Amino acid sequence: MFLYPCSKRIHLYLNMSKQYYKRKKDTTTAGDAIRELLDAYKIKNKFSQTEVKSSWGQLMGKAIASRTTKLFFKKNVLFVELNSAVLKQELNMNKSKVLNILQEKFGKSIVEEVVFL
Repeated sequence: MFLYPCSKRIHLYLNMSKQYYKRKKDTTTAGDAIRELLDAYKIKNKFSQTEVKSSWGQLMGKAIASRTTKLFFKKNVLFVELNSAVLKQELNMNKSKVLNILQEKFGKSIVEEVVFL
């Protein structure tokens, strides 16, 4: 029986894929599986930053959330764009409190600084 070169490569590929994609024997929870996925793709930090943005209104309250026009991150600095100069000044005076609230909820590595625009 004659083996074609391509069939040899396919056989080799199938043997290699079995090594890398072995199924784990123990079961894990959905939360653990998601954490492993975020760690594997190295997107855990981005996921946490998105979580900060989505919970901004809940953490800061309706008054601040309604006057917030934009939230974005650059590295680990949260930029908050506001449409009220009075609120911007008030939040700048209480920046440490806002930063403490965010760091308690999400950790110091996610939000290192807050800048109000």
